[in-house]
Amino acid sequence: MNVIVNGEVATIKANTLAELVSHYELDDQLVVTEVDGEIIDREQWTHFELTEGQRIELVHFVGGG
Repeated sequence: MNVIVNGEVATIKANTLAELVSHYELDDQLVVTEVDGEIIDREQWTHFELTEGQRIELVHFVGGG
């Protein structure tokens, strides 16, 4: 399926938001997800099914000093 991830068209095999975060090898404790302008709580990721054409933003926080 084709979706837009962080502004770029991506062909993905993931069916859920949890699978997508895992695909990108992101630490789920440091990621905020937004789908079509709505923030999706981490607790919903395993049940949140992705559909063709959705706009997904994955914001990964990085610590530093």
